[in-house]
Amino acid sequence: MLLEPVIGLEVHVQLLTRTKMFCACVSDSSGGEPNTRVCPVCLGLPGVLPVVNKRAVQFTVMTGLALNSTIASDTKFDRKNYPYPDLMKGYQISQFDIPIASGGWLELDSGNRLGITRVHMEEDTARLIHRVDDATGKGFSLVDVNRSGIPLMEIVGDPDISSADDAREYLTKLRSIVQYLGVSTGNMEEGSFRCDANISLKIDGQMSDQRVEVKNMNSFRAVHGALEYEIQRQTEVLEKGQRIVQETRGWIEDQGITVSQRSKEEAHDYRYFPEPDLPPLVVDPIWVEDIRSKLPELPENRRKRFQEEYDLSEYDANQLVATKASADFFEDSLSTRGDKQSIESAIAKSTANWINTDLAHLLNDAGVNIENSPISPASLSEMLAFIEDGTISSKMAKDLFEEMFHTEKGAKVIIEAKGLNQISDDDALAEFVSGVIAENSKAVDDYRNGKETAVKFLVGQVMRVTRGQANPQKATEAVLSQLDRDV
Repeated sequence: MLLEPVIGLEVHVQLLTRTKMFCACVSDSSGGEPNTRVCPVCLGLPGVLPVVNKRAVQFTVMTGLALNSTIASDTKFDRKNYPYPDLMKGYQISQFDIPIASGGWLELDSGNRLGITRVHMEEDTARLIHRVDDATGKGFSLVDVNRSGIPLMEIVGDPDISSADDAREYLTKLRSIVQYLGVSTGNMEEGSFRCDANISLKIDGQMSDQRVEVKNMNSFRAVHGALEYEIQRQTEVLEKGQRIVQETRGWIEDQGITVSQRSKEEAHDYRYFPEPDLPPLVVDPIWVEDIRSKLPELPENRRKRFQEEYDLSEYDANQLVATKASADFFEDSLSTRGDKQSIESAIAKSTANWINTDLAHLLNDAGVNIENSPISPASLSEMLAFIEDGTISSKMAKDLFEEMFHTEKGAKVIIEAKGLNQISDDDALAEFVSGVIAENSKAVDDYRNGKETAVKFLVGQVMRVTRGQANPQKATEAVLSQLDRDV
């Protein structure tokens, strides 16, 4: 029996509009006390009428265009009915049969194109906060309506992903696109970029009619782990000759498992019908083309440009463009060196390497995003210039960089305060080398007896007595010069 994973992802993206989807309440739900950023519309009070947020429509069109989708000339809103406690009206205003964008694709690094089914608009729900009473030990839930009505964009992918690795790459690239467009922060931890996964297994090439939806995944790592677990779980069920139960399951991060939550709904369970309080939307093709002409440079185009203009490897370029902030950091750092035409590829490669490795490591350990990096693009550029002109060695730069990160001081300030300048002066080095040669006669004899490794030992001693401040190349030249002169 041949089993093959079939994965489809549904991504909900909170849009960065100033106001909510259908009312004038502030869209940022994180900055106010619970239930203070509300009005009769987002509270779902009887008799109120929604009004469509044009900026949310624009952002959805932008995303559809970036995903190579077809923008509908006529679209509408629908009521999606389900009785959840976080749904103030008892229904959600969404889109069903005529989404604003349909079709399209997103390309992976392998060249494989993953299809986009649709991109549509809807409103977010309220937020449930679950607590336990200290006195009784009984659980209870609170409702914060601040989030209710925030504009959401749902991006539904075709079920043509076949591995957890491809799913993670798809999500990474999709988040980059919405960040580059400026339509969302794309922050999974804060809930502005949320993913549900539908997964089933083909049996000997035949599609299964039983699929499982997995929720509660708030990081790319969680999505990857949940999919790998669910593939293994379903494989074991089918190999035992049992059927997969169609259901919604939740990912339990600390246990690394999915658990059953409820039976899986079908579209007819929601009893969709056209939203009677909103007229159909007519999308002007001229407006769409104007939006298309103003789209910013997207991640894939930026990656290609980085490779062409700066001679970066595909790996380095991909690492940089994974987020708009890291790509901006790279180009902002280079901008302090002059115009693009004057930037040598060695400088660009060195800058990319420090961002992708040393800075990324420090940011990860500190739990800080690159947007809030204690080291600015200009500070990185300054430190790299000191390496290039021989003021400090690459080894010294590692320690200097960490101190820059933790103190937020510039490279020049730290170098001057600690006297870290690399020793490159020939006369000064000659004096240190003379002392080392005088104190290590055995190594000198080994060199004269043809043992070339003795030179490395002597250079190492020079680095020791200079506390790492000697220029390694000049130190090597000085050691060889004195050894050969004394023969």
